[in-house]
Amino acid sequence: MKKNPSRRSFLKKATLGSAAMTSAPFLISAAEGERVLMQREYPNETYSANDQINLGLIGSGIQGIYDTRSALTVPGVKLVAACDLYSGRLDRAKELWGEDIFVTRDYRKLLNRKDVDAVIVATPDHWHKKIAVDALKAGKHVYCEKPMVQKWQDGQEIISTQKSTGKICQIGSQGMSSLGNEKAKQLYEDGAIGEIVMLDFYNDRYSAEGAWQYPIPPDANPDTVDFDAFLGNAPKVSYEPKRFFRWRNYKDYGTGVAGDLFVHAFSTLNHVIGSHGPNRALATGGLRYWNDGRDVPDVSITLYDYPKTDTHAAFNAAFRINFIAGSGGGGGFKLIGTEGEMEVGQNSVTVRRSKLGMVPGGYSMVAYTEATQEKIRQGYAAQNLEKRDSALNTGSTTWEAPRNYKGGHHDHFYNFFTAIREKGKVIQDPTFGLRAAGAALLANESYYKRQPVDWDPVAMKLM
Repeated sequence: MKKNPSRRSFLKKATLGSAAMTSAPFLISAAEGERVLMQREYPNETYSANDQINLGLIGSGIQGIYDTRSALTVPGVKLVAACDLYSGRLDRAKELWGEDIFVTRDYRKLLNRKDVDAVIVATPDHWHKKIAVDALKAGKHVYCEKPMVQKWQDGQEIISTQKSTGKICQIGSQGMSSLGNEKAKQLYEDGAIGEIVMLDFYNDRYSAEGAWQYPIPPDANPDTVDFDAFLGNAPKVSYEPKRFFRWRNYKDYGTGVAGDLFVHAFSTLNHVIGSHGPNRALATGGLRYWNDGRDVPDVSITLYDYPKTDTHAAFNAAFRINFIAGSGGGGGFKLIGTEGEMEVGQNSVTVRRSKLGMVPGGYSMVAYTEATQEKIRQGYAAQNLEKRDSALNTGSTTWEAPRNYKGGHHDHFYNFFTAIREKGKVIQDPTFGLRAAGAALLANESYYKRQPVDWDPVAMKLM
């Protein structure tokens, strides 16, 4: 990667491409609203039954189902087993993927099966480390949902186990392999926004479901739900369906808004700018509306410091979540630099560049006599500031995915299964996963301690 992304290299670039993506000609907008179509090329692959990758799903809830559906869009993959602690989800798995799949409440029975090559771990956060490590030791490749761990201290065990077993482990922040992320990384490295000075991320929601009040099935009871197994090493409590079906609302099992939502942004941010992450965080927020028994905030604001590195200047990041946004909801992810800004989504990237106002206007001149004003103008003209490079090539350009794009979720699984077949590398390995999770979890550390916290992004531990 270029150590100092510069505007000159950005202007000189004619085309961009990679082994995985081809792009339409790389254009600098001379007028507002230029639009460019991105393309993703997939090889036309077919596999026999003997060559297919057999997949097991551990945690057949909402995210587990979405993950499996995306995984099965990749050629040569078949679901053969599913595990969940609620029997109704096992019935649902058979509805979706056939009566012949193996189902169980005990994930260890799934891992013991010789016909399972790889597993998706889509359980509550407090089970991620245990199951991922057990799966790797059982000889399975692992796709582990984000955040990789509930506690940053658990991350090193997954890293070391993956290395010792040699199995593939992909962390599942589903937008990571998207066209949008890939184009944003290319643009950043080519100096499209100059040096980064700020990241602005927000996610606003305005629904009960968006605030994790998921529906509880009427047949949920201690017979259909293995609640003791769900608790695992968490504090022992009596059966409570809300804790099982709405586990994100409780810090004993989840990681709050930081682990659920911040971690996606950190994955994209660290990937795009080639960073290990922030070194300081300060969080605030509170439980403002959803007083349903949860013990995590529904409004969260966290400020992060990123140190200067070879791939980026020192900058600040602002992360905001609001689960009671009366505006109706929405979200954004924007990199702001010295030469422009870049708004990044899975399916599009927009770069906006503005002229930097270096010459004083009427407002700042009003306090001087006309003779003094003229002398000031002549002084600025002598410095030739109006002709600086940043006054040129302003406007906006949007790169968009085509309508037939399969999506970032498909691409992330494609990357995972390709790495398995070719004994290659994934885009989000456990080290990357811990850096994204650790950065996100700093928000919780700061919020509950009510003070700033410092983080070593290289060693991946609290200072």
